[in-house]
Amino acid sequence: MYRKFTAEKLFDGYRFLPENSVLITDSRGTVADVVPMLDAGDDVQQVSGMLCPGFINSHCHLELSHLKNKIPEGGGLTEFVINVVGERGSELEQIADAMEKAEQEMINSGIVAVGDICNTTHSIEIKKKSRLYYHNFIETMGFPEPVASQRFDAALETYHAFREISPNVSIVPHAPYSVSVALMQKIAQFSANRLVTIHSQESEEENAFVKDKSGPLLKLYQKLGIDISFFQPTGKRSLDYIMPHLQKGLQYILVHNVITNQSDLDALIEHFGEQSNELYCCLCPHANQYISGVLPDVELLVQNSMNIVLGTDSLASNHQLSIFAELQMLQKNFPTIELTEMLRWATINGAKALQIDHLFGSFEKGKQPGVLQINGDMINVLV
Repeated sequence: MYRKFTAEKLFDGYRFLPENSVLITDSRGTVADVVPMLDAGDDVQQVSGMLCPGFINSHCHLELSHLKNKIPEGGGLTEFVINVVGERGSELEQIADAMEKAEQEMINSGIVAVGDICNTTHSIEIKKKSRLYYHNFIETMGFPEPVASQRFDAALETYHAFREISPNVSIVPHAPYSVSVALMQKIAQFSANRLVTIHSQESEEENAFVKDKSGPLLKLYQKLGIDISFFQPTGKRSLDYIMPHLQKGLQYILVHNVITNQSDLDALIEHFGEQSNELYCCLCPHANQYISGVLPDVELLVQNSMNIVLGTDSLASNHQLSIFAELQMLQKNFPTIELTEMLRWATINGAKALQIDHLFGSFEKGKQPGVLQINGDMINVLV
């Protein structure tokens, strides 16, 4: 049995197709073809609005879902991190229940695949039975050099636990201000890594700490009781500081990019050279608004032809896990950027960033990308 769909507009993951195009899938949603209406035969389902492949959430923290509405808005990066550290401990049953609800929210909003940050094994049981595709990023942190081996070994133990349910696992650093050079080197040398993500340029607080050893992040380490007397100011922006340890040959997703400027982009392109096309900038605008009230310079990223993808971050920093909501926010704040381009960020670009574009991201024969109906502010999952 085949299902046939047409709409006022049909976006295939790359572009809007000619009027009266028909998407044909089998009963399981695998794309069979896209053809003109004249060649589609009978039983074509006409839907209002637009048809689009399922969305890719390139950055999420599912295991923080129980922190919804618990972290005050607008306090800045340092206060946010302090609050997350203080609040994240909870009963496992409560954490699991919140994750299940959050995952269903993602499914209902048209998300089909997720790049998920994991600091614990809490999400394993849910992912064993999930309808969503997950790439599990096992995140590690540790700023003092002496703890590098201990922290990496702990991440490796979590990595192996996730490997029992999925081959799609990486060990990744948290952020330039929370990972030592020794730990970065261990991550870069981990041969099983092929895809790495890192929080990058999220706040000026990050640059102040790395460049001058000043600013609110000093309070974080004082609060955690971590001695950072060994750390000397680098005189560099955080991206410059960490860039030598972004190993060529791996694919990277840089998350947030709120304060990324032209010099940062020039340095990235120079560092990666021909491999800069394997570099992705992930935007999480609702989370940026929630934490600091500042959005990235998205137009600058577009002008520099950066590969852009979208994420939701977590319910600790967002009121919903919806890529559709992120698109709406970007449209509102950056009206000069074409809808076609933004939809690519949410579909085929996200699939490429997670290295799953052979499965998701576009209406191409053999893929099973999901089928969404978008009609104004309404989104409906058709397949």
